[in-house]
Amino acid sequence: MVAAPELISPKSPRVSAARRLAKRNFRGKERLFLAEGPQAVREAAAHGQTLVELFATVEAAERYADIVGEARAAGARVHLADEDVIADISTTVTPQGLVGVCRFLDVPFEEILAARPRLVAVLAHVRDPGNAGTVLRCADAAGADAVILTDASVDLYNPKSVRASVGSHFHLPVAVGVPVEQAVRGLKDAGVRILAADGAGEDDLDTELDKGTMGTPTAWVFGNEAWGLPEETRALADAVVRVPIHGRAESLNLATAAAVCLYASARAQRAAGGCRSVTSS
Repeated sequence: MVAAPELISPKSPRVSAARRLAKRNFRGKERLFLAEGPQAVREAAAHGQTLVELFATVEAAERYADIVGEARAAGARVHLADEDVIADISTTVTPQGLVGVCRFLDVPFEEILAARPRLVAVLAHVRDPGNAGTVLRCADAAGADAVILTDASVDLYNPKSVRASVGSHFHLPVAVGVPVEQAVRGLKDAGVRILAADGAGEDDLDTELDKGTMGTPTAWVFGNEAWGLPEETRALADAVVRVPIHGRAESLNLATAAAVCLYASARAQRAAGGCRSVTSS
């Protein structure tokens, strides 16, 4: 049996400190963010010294005893709490009983360049946190080497972004706050071809694939959900590429278009250089 809850009152200083991390200014000041649910907490516990604290209801601690054990093994402080405490910390309508406090994960842009990436997602002017997290998840699934959020994009650690990534925050390097011009220039200098994804693009994704030009190191630049990429950003790219609409749909949403583009590049790169493992370093 798991012991009785340790943190009874939502007024506990530790609970108050965790609750404040729902706000961006406090996250930035403390360089800490919240990861909610079993999948995110498990990934955080497996990611070095990232997980600092774990708040869990008695029921969740029993159901996910393996995750609680992994959290303790990773050096995190584990607090058993009643459901009111978890609800007070959580940013979801229906909390799953586990809330982790994690250290920031972002890396310097120069570190990404030094690793000579072959597939990168650049989020320029992406404002919706759910979309940002979903694109990060797509990049992770496609085997991308890194993600870059420009200074005009949403906060990487917004709770909606963290939830939408379903643990992918902990899987690949992410640089934040990079001006789009700096990101493009640095990637080009590293030998990476820049493709801007835009519904009004002059080039067609199918045509790019047929030409055999997508097997080289590539960075996809994705724009704002409502108005796409501004002209000055499109002008920085080596090509502006649209995903062809073969049916009657008006358009694709950002995350769907990102998944199509990233998987197209991943497939082309495998065809050009053999099947490369997404877990290789």
